[in-house]
Amino acid sequence: MLVILAGIFLVHVLSLILLLVATIDNAWWVTKIVSTDLWRQCVLVNGVYNCTAIPQSAPQESLHVVQALSILACIFCFLSLIVFIAQLFTLPKGLSSHSPGVFQLLSGLCIMIAASIYTNQFHTSDTSGWYGHSFILAWTAFALTFISTVIYFVLRKKTQ
Repeated sequence: MLVILAGIFLVHVLSLILLLVATIDNAWWVTKIVSTDLWRQCVLVNGVYNCTAIPQSAPQESLHVVQALSILACIFCFLSLIVFIAQLFTLPKGLSSHSPGVFQLLSGLCIMIAASIYTNQFHTSDTSGWYGHSFILAWTAFALTFISTVIYFVLRKKTQ
């Protein structure tokens, strides 16, 4: 049982790290000279990246929604981890609470909606460029949060 709990903990920490990197790192959309994330756009000029705010030509309302949902995903994932750890030490054996699973579910839904909005609203007409590693990490974090949500709903603290 200890190995299972350690595995669940590691999957949860990995999903939290992926969510944080996807939210912070500058690689949601990448070209040879431009790298864009949720907060800024960096342009390569003379071998040096000049970072500025996202241009006003981008749909600002959608950008703010994606930013907010990404932050909420990180917060819900962190809360889920704290609740999971607290319940390991406070709940008696044989009982389980589904609150970590609910927080993980909310986290997964937030990052899924954020990545979906980004896909639908941004760079739809760009012919050069590709989705960067942060975008891929966001979808990977969604998959991991979904897996850990299922595990939290199935997991029971067994009696000896």
